[in-house]
Amino acid sequence: MTDIKELLLSRIRDVPDYPEPGVVFKDITPLLADPAAFTALTGALAELSLRHGATKIVGLEARGFILGAPVAVRTGLGFIPVRKAGKLPGATLSQSYALEYGTAEIEVHAEDLSEGDRVMIIDDVLATGGTAEASAQLIRRAGARVAGAAVLMELGFLNGRGRVEAALDGAPLEALIQI
Repeated sequence: MTDIKELLLSRIRDVPDYPEPGVVFKDITPLLADPAAFTALTGALAELSLRHGATKIVGLEARGFILGAPVAVRTGLGFIPVRKAGKLPGATLSQSYALEYGTAEIEVHAEDLSEGDRVMIIDDVLATGGTAEASAQLIRRAGARVAGAAVLMELGFLNGRGRVEAALDGAPLEALIQI
């Protein structure tokens, strides 16, 4: 696992002062552009999804779509997008969650998840944990179970792990890289 971590880290670019002064943005576009690194990343996420017994993959808008869709293809599982409110047509379930200043809302198609599903949540970054926490709540409200959550990188200094672990209710939280 050390080799894959080194490969992934070598393809993540630091962008200082983006999106505002004092922030160092972790840009994964060089990783996505490198076929070997992108294949290694989706392979690792697919292995985690299978290990934890997932029957469906949920990708969180927007970079979770980029990672989750190939994971679903590699595992032979269905892919379910969790979108920002108002982006999905038809009947949806929605879940609000708190941000630092205000609230946000995510949605999923109501018919895409069912009682027998074990869902793996896939995203690029675990920061404060609000979106992942809301996704776990949304999955349960749809009648499915959460198999776990897997992210490319966890920004540990933002302390999102505790929030997400509580929402996962014993399901595993896996981060390939911790920063």
